[in-house]
Amino acid sequence: MRKLQNHLIGIRQGSETLFSHFENDGEMWAGRGPREVRRRVTFDASFKTPPAVMTALAMFDIDAATNARADLTNANIDASGFDLIVRTWGDTRIARIRADWTAIGEIRGEDEWDVD
Repeated sequence: MRKLQNHLIGIRQGSETLFSHFENDGEMWAGRGPREVRRRVTFDASFKTPPAVMTALAMFDIDAATNARADLTNANIDASGFDLIVRTWGDTRIARIRADWTAIGEIRGEDEWDVD
């Protein structure tokens, strides 16, 4: 369990279109085998510490003639942002994916200063 040390909690939310590969025969649409797309998300204001980040598929457009396989996750979470990652494999053809995300964590109070 993660315990927050601050009474000031911030929630940031967003939606990211990770790719639209059917338009230009991109790797997720035209490729085969293991494939991955990463997109860095930067918060509009930093958290005090790295937040908890939740991600979910908001929209996916997958070729009906192949198996539907998609793995959505996140990595490299820090106080200023994180990486959204989508993976597929085999014969799956993904035209486009949009992911929604929510970050919850401690934020700095107006009277908190960084002193070096």
